Amino acid sequence: MKKIILLLPLAIFLLLPGMVFGQAKVGTAGAQFLEIGVSARAIGMGEAFLGVADDASALYYNPGALSLLTQKEVVFTHVQYPADIQYEFVGFVMPMPRLAGSFGAAFYALHTDNMPVTNYKFPRGNGQTWTSRDYAMGLSYSAGLTDRFSFGITVKYITQLLAAYRATGWAMDLGTYYDTGFRNFKICMAISNFGPDMAFVSEEYPLPIDFRFGTAIDVIQTESSRLTAAVQGSHPNDNLEKYNAGLEYWFNDMFALRFGKKFNYDYYDKGQIGDGLTFGAGAKLNFSSYRLSVDYAYQDLGYLDSVNRFTFGIRF
Repeated sequence: MKKIILLLPLAIFLLLPGMVFGQAKVGTAGAQFLEIGVSARAIGMGEAFLGVADDASALYYNPGALSLLTQKEVVFTHVQYPADIQYEFVGFVMPMPRLAGSFGAAFYALHTDNMPVTNYKFPRGNGQTWTSRDYAMGLSYSAGLTDRFSFGITVKYITQLLAAYRATGWAMDLGTYYDTGFRNFKICMAISNFGPDMAFVSEEYPLPIDFRFGTAIDVIQTESSRLTAAVQGSHPNDNLEKYNAGLEYWFNDMFALRFGKKFNYDYYDKGQIGDGLTFGAGAKLNFSSYRLSVDYAYQDLGYLDSVNRFTFGIRF
């Protein structure tokens, strides 16, 4: 019976991609803000984070890992994009041993400042303004099915606002997390944004569904040092396959350096400066009953310039 329970989520993952990718519409999925990474730590590793996620950012990357958290945790992320576009993420996780798992909640927001309404007659504005805002709210639950395997699910409510127009919808994320027990070698799978099409005015569009598979292993394990290597592949429904690779080095479990690379992403051109490279650093301060963390990442977006990200976390 335990083997059947363990294999059930894996069977779901094997069946869903075939259902999803058979309906792929290359370049046509909407609600693209759902694909923006929420963690500076993950971005620093090239977002090869599926098998590494061990903090509250797992709400986005792999809900199957949430059950591993033993303390409450809150994370905040702010991203300043070009053209005064801003992105915010807030996530909270609460372990609930009596319910054999962990619960979490997350809020995502991509927004712009008010902009003037322009036309041929009023190229500098007619005195009115408009704005664009995308929001998502998610609730998550994760439970360990064995001492090494856990499974998680997230349900999200999505809203997109453009001037006076609105589109709403919902989606689910599913994630699995398996620890082999050898050098923290993890094998993980996740499918994100699985849900019905959304409708904006009179046009319908699919969500950016993505199936991901990732692994991570500690290459170096000493009393003062730990080096983790991670790789990840993804199959989105609106583009070609993408690949990620990253390294994370911790010294005394207090200071971290990160390096990563993204492959086959739209905004990179072969041979271009940056070419998918990411860098990052982080620090943790451990106190008797709580822990503070701060992470920074630099990401070159190619033709879209570079972006700096900051994530702050509190575990208590």
